[in-house]
Amino acid sequence: MATGMLLVCGLALFLTIKSNLLHSQQFTISFQRPSDCSVEQFYDISSQSCVKCGPNQSTSATGLSCECVTGFRVLATNGASITCQQCPLEKPAVTEDGYGCILCPGSLTEQGTCQCPSGSILVERDVQGNPLEEARCEVCNGAEPALSAPNSYGDRYQTQPSLPVQSAWFSTNLYSSAAACLVYTNLTACQALGNMCVMNMHSFSSVANDACGLYNTIFRATAALGSTQDISYWRANLPWLYYGDQPGLANRVLQTEPLPTGFSFKGRNRNTDINLVAAVYNTRGDFLQWEKVGGNNLQALSLSRQHVLWCFLMVTVVLRSHLAPILLRMSDLLRVYAEPLFYDVFVDLSRGEDRRLLPLPTRNLNQEYNRKFINQGNLNDWYLSRRVLLVDTLSGREKSLGSLPKVIRIASSIRIGFQLVPGTQKGQVFPPLLSVTYSDVLITAPNTQTVSVSFAVYYEMDQTEAHMKTDVSNQGTENEKGNAVAIIALGVLGGVSVLYSLVKTASWKRRIGSPLIDIETVLKFLLFYAGDLANVFFFITVGTGLYWLIFYKAQHFVSVLLPLPGLQEERFIAYVGCAFALKTVQFLHKLIQQLSVDIFFIDWERPRGKANKTIQGTPSPVSIWRTYFVANEWNEIQTIRKISPTFQIMAVLFLLEVVGFSSLALRDPWSDLQRPPQSYAPPYSLTLRYGLAATLWLCIGLLQIIFFTAFHERFVEDKICQFVDLCSISNISVLLLSHRCFGYYIHGRSVHGHADTNMEEMNINLKREAESLCGQRGLLPNTDTQTFQISITSRLRLQYDRILEPLSRRNGPSRLVDAASGHPFDQSTKAYHTMNRFLGSVIDHAHRDMEYVVRDKLFFERVIGMEFLEPMDKSIFYNDESHSFSDVLFYGNEATLLIFDTLFFCVVDLGAQSFILAGVLTYVQQMIFRLIRNGIGRRNLANKTLVDQRFLI
Repeated sequence: MATGMLLVCGLALFLTIKSNLLHSQQFTISFQRPSDCSVEQFYDISSQSCVKCGPNQSTSATGLSCECVTGFRVLATNGASITCQQCPLEKPAVTEDGYGCILCPGSLTEQGTCQCPSGSILVERDVQGNPLEEARCEVCNGAEPALSAPNSYGDRYQTQPSLPVQSAWFSTNLYSSAAACLVYTNLTACQALGNMCVMNMHSFSSVANDACGLYNTIFRATAALGSTQDISYWRANLPWLYYGDQPGLANRVLQTEPLPTGFSFKGRNRNTDINLVAAVYNTRGDFLQWEKVGGNNLQALSLSRQHVLWCFLMVTVVLRSHLAPILLRMSDLLRVYAEPLFYDVFVDLSRGEDRRLLPLPTRNLNQEYNRKFINQGNLNDWYLSRRVLLVDTLSGREKSLGSLPKVIRIASSIRIGFQLVPGTQKGQVFPPLLSVTYSDVLITAPNTQTVSVSFAVYYEMDQTEAHMKTDVSNQGTENEKGNAVAIIALGVLGGVSVLYSLVKTASWKRRIGSPLIDIETVLKFLLFYAGDLANVFFFITVGTGLYWLIFYKAQHFVSVLLPLPGLQEERFIAYVGCAFALKTVQFLHKLIQQLSVDIFFIDWERPRGKANKTIQGTPSPVSIWRTYFVANEWNEIQTIRKISPTFQIMAVLFLLEVVGFSSLALRDPWSDLQRPPQSYAPPYSLTLRYGLAATLWLCIGLLQIIFFTAFHERFVEDKICQFVDLCSISNISVLLLSHRCFGYYIHGRSVHGHADTNMEEMNINLKREAESLCGQRGLLPNTDTQTFQISITSRLRLQYDRILEPLSRRNGPSRLVDAASGHPFDQSTKAYHTMNRFLGSVIDHAHRDMEYVVRDKLFFERVIGMEFLEPMDKSIFYNDESHSFSDVLFYGNEATLLIFDTLFFCVVDLGAQSFILAGVLTYVQQMIFRLIRNGIGRRNLANKTLVDQRFLI
């Protein structure tokens, strides 16, 4: 007998609840087996309980009915019970059907019926069906032409060989089962009729002559018989197939009362199991046995023992689908399921001697009502049912019951859903829901054809309220509070980012010296807003992922549930995708800005002694190698960062793949880093995977920043400060204009007056400076401040552009080049010296119309990154000891780069489910952008500083 290999594997994915008894649990019934009945009781297959036999009766051999004792016939019956009467002396034997008394031609059997010799059959009625006064024993005729013999039951002849009967199961048994159930209350006939309704997908219509229509007709007609087990939907003597047909019943059935115990993952009271039992019936309505779901039955699908045990853990509840679709061979299905088996599944709530069962409601997604699928829409429209089958190879037999079926019906998808009770802190859940989807498979090649089936278990909660919350002060589950906080944070931070982007746009307008609001202004605002909104999405998604990671993995009782794959996780991944897209826009915007910055090196060095020959009226030149050297150093620090990108990737991959942190992203509540290699690992949660990867990346990045800032730059090497020192030693200042009227100034004028000197003089100068025997390096007397943020006047910017204008024409179309302007090299040399003298004179206050003042920035100006004073008549130099000129380098944009790398790594991993691939592609991405920044940055440096690119190595 087939034991239900498919159902058992599907239902093995339920959880096992070792539950406390709760007498008030909705729809609970007493748990009794046939073996629990005494010798005076029989097991009622309809009510699934023990019932006492009446007088002059004994339990049948099967234990599923009562029968009259020897010498007594059945006087009356209503299917569930009988009344017995003793046969008179003149007719001491009982007929074979048990309803009459008759005189025998010979001896009696131990059961009190007539006995015929071998080779003959017992005849108790005439050809018209009327009972005989005395039974006859008739000998079979083995000669031609009848070729007849008794059948296996000895009650009729059959031809040898017999021809198959041209009929199908429904046409043969539907109306007879319905009639026997309605008229005689035959229990097996009622069960057989219910099974045919299940084979018909619980579907019914206004036509009442189909299986479910006949069942419902009998259900209404037998209302006077009352209900079974105090459940109004369970009519006496009938199988329980429906939870009523009133709107909203599904919601009340599934969400009225929770299971009587909570789930806990850790501690002494750990509870992660559920016990499921099923009452098994065959197609003819016979009760077969009570069967415990799970255990070794899973071996039918060749699953390992680890798979089996894992299926029973509570961790499977958090899965949408923990087993890949399984391919079953059609030949095996036809062999194992010669006829379908039907299962009434219950959750075992027994404890000690008090044994209780909770019926498991079923949602049949193929169920129709008046040709409409009613279980695929809103919960309030569902019609929940009972009893499931797995494989139906019987109803598809067209010609005869012995022929090969043309079509089989199989439960292709079984899903078990548990819903967390709102506000629970003890891991309580509502009764689980079994959802089944059936598929009809046309048989084309039985020996080679396969059928795909899948099983899923998911654990969810109603997220509707959480999405509608505006505050979290009221009671709610951790999920609701977490979602509400995330939504509030998104709204608040989104609004703040708009304001901050407006401030940035206003600051940008002031720095470019343009008061007009035009298309460029709107575009700039959108670019700023993209970066700020990316940060909002990023920190909310990381916070959400870290929230799930911490509270889900650390919980003792089930109170925090992972988002389900599908809509819930897709929404979260959409936020991550938005964060990555917007951060990419911000990163490219900053990259383009850095590649177009204006820069010039001001050489303060003047010739010593008598002037040599002049070239075009200029004094003899000083060495250009100092400028080349400073330019090379600037070129090298363009792509330095506050972290080591290579170490970052290696450290993250080491922690994830070697140490085993990736195990924290599995959809189970355990926090073990190392798992036995033979154990079955559940799939990953995308939410946990993102939260884990992003958190590790950020933590390692922040640790690197702290290390480089607090130790490496202080005691080993600080390339930014070294560059400022180099400028002072080289007697060269640097002017950086990131905007038209805003930029940075590094004052590198040597306190010694000259930098073109030999080693001995250089060492003496450095020694004097160390002993404070010379002036200080600052722009102002007696100060050490060398770096400034500058806001320059439009007059100064116009003069700056006027000097570089010939070079701009040279780089433009050839028709714009003035032929009389001379050789391009001469133009560059002339422009360089002109710009050098001009900027030097501005710094030395030699131009009254281009004066500047030095002041400190206000605290609020530093916070919002905007200057309140507009440079109208004088430029403003703001003291800047934080070396903010690094904002035009990778170094000053580490936060943007770190977040961009984090999102890039996580997005690749979410798409490929591979941390290693994500690490490799992140490294490649970093190298590509570093090459772009170096290559184009070198070209821009050569163009803007008038330094030949061949000297930038």
